[in-house]
Amino acid sequence: MGEPINVVIDVSHHNGEVDFQQAAAAGIVGVIHKATEGLTFEDPMYLSNRQKALDAGLLWGAYHFGTSDDGAAQADYFLQFVSPGPDTLLVLDYEPNSDSTMSLDQARAFVEEINAKIGRYPGLYSGSLIKETLGDNKDETLARCFLWLAEYSSTAIAPPNWPTWTLWQYTDGTDGPEPHSVTGIGDCDRDKFNGDIDGLKRLWGAAT
Repeated sequence: MGEPINVVIDVSHHNGEVDFQQAAAAGIVGVIHKATEGLTFEDPMYLSNRQKALDAGLLWGAYHFGTSDDGAAQADYFLQFVSPGPDTLLVLDYEPNSDSTMSLDQARAFVEEINAKIGRYPGLYSGSLIKETLGDNKDETLARCFLWLAEYSSTAIAPPNWPTWTLWQYTDGTDGPEPHSVTGIGDCDRDKFNGDIDGLKRLWGAAT
């Protein structure tokens, strides 16, 4: 396997107005956008940004920010809002959330419900939280999810539950290695894929 490719970004309404045509021209291939959080929040720019990204020829993905609400109910809420096609990448964002942090059981329930409803497991985005809650233990359910690792350092080390990382968020636009910005977007979360473009399209369900 060659060097990871630096062609994915993840954004939300916090990024403001973005220009996906410029981002695509600058080499970005895939976008993962916040869609929902808990049981009540829908990102107000998700739908309009989805259309803009697809018009720019970009691969499109959606993530759900997990909370301590019922895991399966959060999955249903996410799916209802996103209405994913076979080439919509889906991800559970599993990270600290003050007094409403999702538990491992709730994360398992979320990914199992996604699989039950659409026949595939989402990815799992996490960094410090999955390393703290799982440690060196193995989890068969979460291992079915590809790992999107958040680690703002020069190297990415996957928890033992996964043989390697699939996506690596190496910067939040401030911390982590350069580059931090993307033309048309500005400083933002940037992500490397552990493979080539064909592999990225297969992950996305967009391979021809």
